[in-house]
Amino acid sequence: MSRVIAVLLILLTSPSGLLAENSSVIPECEIVIDDFANGIKPEWKSKSFKGTTEYTWINEDDRRYVRATSRGTASGLYYEIEIDPQQYPYLTWQWKVDSIIASGDASQKSGDDYGARIYVVFPSFLFWNTRVINYIWANKLPKEKAVPNPYTANAIMISVESGLAETGKWITETRNIYEDYKRFFGKEPSKVGAIAIMTDTDDTGESVSADYGPIALCGRDPQK
Repeated sequence: MSRVIAVLLILLTSPSGLLAENSSVIPECEIVIDDFANGIKPEWKSKSFKGTTEYTWINEDDRRYVRATSRGTASGLYYEIEIDPQQYPYLTWQWKVDSIIASGDASQKSGDDYGARIYVVFPSFLFWNTRVINYIWANKLPKEKAVPNPYTANAIMISVESGLAETGKWITETRNIYEDYKRFFGKEPSKVGAIAIMTDTDDTGESVSADYGPIALCGRDPQK
């Protein structure tokens, strides 16, 4: 979806956060984007592309997270941050989807919708050199498969989870954004300029909900 990428490409920078004391889920990580322990941090900014996907803070039992609900809408939350991906190469997060999008298809513009996705934006002074990694919960694309975004080759779509098998379950993910960038774009990355989350169904017109848990950047693999 070209209008989403276009807005993310112009993001600037902001100071990084330190590890929160109540971030017990990801204690090894030096930079916590948000653990959602006390709500959604004010540093998150909202951008609507078609209607408004609802992002609601949930405090449920011993878990605090953000629930996203899209009904034919597309809006996201982005967090501006400047970090060196070689120094902090590991992005870790938790997510859960209730279902997938039946007509979603990562290879088609008409199917460029996802129950859950996390963007990593690598901005450049030259607009056309900016690159974006999309970690997606794919609808049909096989797990670990990567394809260019159907709107722009400057964004790569990486299927971290796929299909119905794991729906309804909280899953912790860890990706090496430094290595992913080199693998799929074939060169050294610039600094990261923003992290974003989005649940969208504007192309398919369907409805879907997803949950996002703590998001952090780490100097070493937190799962080892």
